[in-house]
Amino acid sequence: MSDEISKLPPQVQERLLRLQQLQQTLQTILQQKQQVDAEQAEIDQTLAELEKTADDAVIYKAAGALLVKADKAKVNADLTERKELLGTRVTVLARQEERMRSQLKEVQTKLQEDLNPVSAQSQQ
Repeated sequence: MSDEISKLPPQVQERLLRLQQLQQTLQTILQQKQQVDAEQAEIDQTLAELEKTADDAVIYKAAGALLVKADKAKVNADLTERKELLGTRVTVLARQEERMRSQLKEVQTKLQEDLNPVSAQSQQ
């Protein structure tokens, strides 16, 4: 396969490389989105559990390998703030994903235009 690629014009080789880079970047963005979504779901679940607990209940918060006593209101505020930050991060990642998909489509279209004459010539 590598031998076939080396026969292609340099501009087509560059587009193929660009396509691979865009695909890798998109994959990274999708993984980050998945991680943020998972963290948001965990925060939602934690906030729901906090709602069920009494205001005077003893709450513990993870601090590294330790669990430390924490104020319910403070934990609630921290989680809510983190959730808002994650919401912003999701918005940014969605924009990046959209941009990557657009660039991928553009490069794929140009590659098809570049490769169609090559395919036609090799069949003659």
